[in-house]
Amino acid sequence: MRSKTKRIFKIAALLSVCLIVTSCEDYLERTQDAVVSEETAFVNFQNFQGFTEELYNCIPNIPHSGYNTSYNWGDDEIVSTQNTWHIVTRFDRGDFWYWQANVSGGNWMDRNEGANTNNDAFTKGLWPLAWYGIRKANLGLANLQRLTSATEEEKKLIEGQLLFFRAYFHFSLLQYFGGLPYIDRVLPGDEQLREVRLNYQQTAEKAAADFRKAADLLPIDWDKTLAGSRTVTKNQFRINKIMALGYLGKDLLYAGSPLMNYESTGSKTYNQDYCKRAAEAFGELLNLVETGQTQYGLETWGDKYKEIFMTRGQNWKLPGGKEAKFRSTYWGANASNYFALKEFLPKVVGDPDDVKVPTANYVKQYSMSNGLPVPDNVAQADPESGYDPQYPWRNRDPRFYQNFFYDGVKLILGATTSENLRYVGLYTGGPYRSETQGSRTGFVLGKFIIPGYNRFDQLWSYGNAPHFNLPYMRLADVYLMYAEAALMGQNSISGKSTNFSKTAQEAVNAIRNRAGMVPVHTKFLNSVTGFLGELRRERAVELSFEGHRFNDLRRWLLLIEKPYTVKTALEFDRAGTFNTTDPSLNRVVNLRERVLLERPLSEKHYWLPFKTRDVSMYPEFSQNPGW
Repeated sequence: MRSKTKRIFKIAALLSVCLIVTSCEDYLERTQDAVVSEETAFVNFQNFQGFTEELYNCIPNIPHSGYNTSYNWGDDEIVSTQNTWHIVTRFDRGDFWYWQANVSGGNWMDRNEGANTNNDAFTKGLWPLAWYGIRKANLGLANLQRLTSATEEEKKLIEGQLLFFRAYFHFSLLQYFGGLPYIDRVLPGDEQLREVRLNYQQTAEKAAADFRKAADLLPIDWDKTLAGSRTVTKNQFRINKIMALGYLGKDLLYAGSPLMNYESTGSKTYNQDYCKRAAEAFGELLNLVETGQTQYGLETWGDKYKEIFMTRGQNWKLPGGKEAKFRSTYWGANASNYFALKEFLPKVVGDPDDVKVPTANYVKQYSMSNGLPVPDNVAQADPESGYDPQYPWRNRDPRFYQNFFYDGVKLILGATTSENLRYVGLYTGGPYRSETQGSRTGFVLGKFIIPGYNRFDQLWSYGNAPHFNLPYMRLADVYLMYAEAALMGQNSISGKSTNFSKTAQEAVNAIRNRAGMVPVHTKFLNSVTGFLGELRRERAVELSFEGHRFNDLRRWLLLIEKPYTVKTALEFDRAGTFNTTDPSLNRVVNLRERVLLERPLSEKHYWLPFKTRDVSMYPEFSQNPGW
């Protein structure tokens, strides 16, 4: 049966809490016996776990949420298209109302379908599912006393998951909208809604309490519990202590970041206390990892690193490896090769409806191999770093070569009827350049694909089982968030938590070392401000195009500031002998940067606007400033 519940933000009917749990993937190992009536849903662990596992299907799978999806909304990406329905295209115009389904027609932020918890990523939206998930978690927590036929271990597993999800769904909304009512009870249907919006830090405190308790209740590895031993090898996506600690730290770091501190206290600085607490949470997690007490670790550079995002020939294995900590748990086989992997390639070699390309301004975040940045004016030589505008691809950070197809890279490996396309042609007027169906900027994103992924070689075909997915949190992100929290919490480059050995500087260098990159240059070790700039640039490089940049720029109070409002292209001509062996040695001339657009953003754009119908319900739930 289905027990109807009211809408949390519309008294009459928020969403329906499904006591018949919808289908989950095999790895969640929900048996038919777990489909139960309301009367028996909470009696034993198997039934209660079946009830709880619907919450996993409340997490939108962002890169697979449509035929063409959009999730890089900062200064990092631009769409080559004549269509205007991409969120990033509308955000580039300052239209932040576009996240709403009634305006955009639907996207991973919002869906007209409501809280759909099936396995179809196309029907899922964060806004309805987060409120549904909060309601469901509260319903489970309110019925914990009915779990009588269970061990103490099983009771902790259920409570820990429910607390995590209640906090996670609040945080998922909090980071985009600012302070919210924190719903920590089942709202009665006969009670008039008067839940007051808290400020950001007040809301974050309540989420932190839930994350902390969840971390204390949950195991590191479900496989090593008696309850989890019944589903060994199928527990990797279930919420555990490491996930809870990761989001506890992120919740606190965000609360301590300049934007969130400004919303709560009026100060546009980091909040030192929140940063210290964040560093402690991250430190607890990283100490467990580095002492070998977890199943997690940094992947090695090369093929294993690539498999964090993309697998091939592994029967549609979900990417992530040992580095991914938290990710969406469902997908559609054939979705990656059918549309997701083709979004990054120009029409001449791919089959996209629209092409997502890196902006030239963002590519400048990738320094020279000696750790010194490229000059802001890319047409100018820089003797200190060794940058030469005639050889702009030479001697760059190793991640530059991993993340981008730049001019001259070999993309087509086998036979082709278009030999002029074998090597990527991104020079001005080149075959890969186009304002509508190619690269507008002079670069093609290669982080998630490899040479051979094109319409000639067909490595993206169904038979090769290519699968692309993004982790919502991975270990490298945790190291960098720890570094930021330790730096600003202690106001020192050598700052660290009390429970982890690495300093802020050492944590950043651990990520650079994995990629074969030199440590942070001594030039940036003379002040906290100088190091903070390098740490932020490190986040831009390591976590590029994974959906973090927009929120990072927002929380740092940089989103509306130049140069972060500008998106540019690189124009150049080829010169000299074309090197097919090492394209980084190809010479170019007439290199110049061209502005494609400047985003018309103001202070109101630091927060997304709530739906008008929701803020019209009662005075205590107010609209964000400026909207």
